[in-house]
Amino acid sequence: MIKKVDSLAETKEKIKSFLGKDLEIKVNLGRNKYVSYFGTVVSVYPALFQVKPKEYFNGKTAFSYSEYMCGLVRIKEV
Repeated sequence: MIKKVDSLAETKEKIKSFLGKDLEIKVNLGRNKYVSYFGTVVSVYPALFQVKPKEYFNGKTAFSYSEYMCGLVRIKEV
């Protein structure tokens, strides 16, 4: 079954709604590797958004909207 994908404008509005909230972020690193951490969306730019982890995290914290739309980054409100 084909997944319904929101438009880019709808995706940006959804990410803006997460601004300042506690979130669980799950990132697909490829080859069946996933990283999960807790954080908050701290800034939203025209091409990407930035997540600040709650604890020390040595990994990727800025993501493009296409990564979210394709499912490489999953965000769940805590």
